[in-house]
Amino acid sequence: MTNLEQFKQWVEECDNIVFFGGAGVSTESGIPDFRSVDGLYHQQWAYPPETILSHTFFERNPEEYYRFHREKLVIENVQPNAAHKKLADLEAEGKLRAVITQNIDGLHQAAGSRNVLELHGSILRAYCSRCGKPFPAERMNHGTGIPRCDCGGVIRPDIVLYEEALDQDVMSSAIHYIRNAEMLIVGGTSLNVYPAAGLINYYRGDRLVLVNLSETPYDGYANLIIHEKIGKVFSQI
Repeated sequence: MTNLEQFKQWVEECDNIVFFGGAGVSTESGIPDFRSVDGLYHQQWAYPPETILSHTFFERNPEEYYRFHREKLVIENVQPNAAHKKLADLEAEGKLRAVITQNIDGLHQAAGSRNVLELHGSILRAYCSRCGKPFPAERMNHGTGIPRCDCGGVIRPDIVLYEEALDQDVMSSAIHYIRNAEMLIVGGTSLNVYPAAGLINYYRGDRLVLVNLSETPYDGYANLIIHEKIGKVFSQI
């Protein structure tokens, strides 16, 4: 039995599946991976992307942040791919309990997934950094200059910037789902970004599947490894 056949069999047998994914899930939809050779972190910019995407930089230089945000984080006309769609189908069938994602693009919801835990937030939501009032993300993502609230406060995307803590309620929910999962599928992530990557340590079962193009630090812990594009794999199960 091939690894793909084993994967397919486990999916058929399990009805408490949890998926944990990263940037590689969205690359096949045309959204650049942050850490691949041609990813966002390897392109030339006035400041390193890690600096621009930090809380300190946003506070000190919001105009430059938004120039980067609109050019690099807002990708037009992207659609869910086979992986997003299959996960939504598995949830609709009652087999998948939760999607836990490091992505901020909203493509899981666009594909129809309902229980999506966004560890790093979403660029499809925005709020005032002064009064907390929600702000239309469309105006933030496609406007010019620094978007401001009626109170005069700077609008910010509802994403977790560097130097900021992850939302503890989201983390607690993610831990709950992973700890109780019968099968954990980890896909499209290098498992190098903490604390998100550490979530895998809460899994207690014996059906840990890693689907990623390259090796990860957790390959030695997996029960099944498939080094392929995640969309290609999910289109076959």
